[in-house]
Amino acid sequence: MKRLTQQDMTESEQRELKTQLDRARKAQGRDLTNSENNRIKDDYIDALMAEKEKVASKARAEKRRAKANATPSTSATYDWTARTHPRGRR
Repeated sequence: MKRLTQQDMTESEQRELKTQLDRARKAQGRDLTNSENNRIKDDYIDALMAEKEKVASKARAEKRRAKANATPSTSATYDWTARTHPRGRR
């Protein structure tokens, strides 16, 4: 999965990021430096990506489980005549 950018985030995720930045700024009592801003953004994006990956892996596992539990169709069975040449091996 590629790294998220702020443009890729939903509006609510962007708002949460701004809220975290504001909280950190108020806790420091001053404007944050670029490195502090970037660290907070990176931490939030890492947490968000981990959460999305968890959801995606659950969805993939559920899809695998559903595929394994599906009843095989009669057309999906192995057909020897489809695999052998009608004139035999040469």
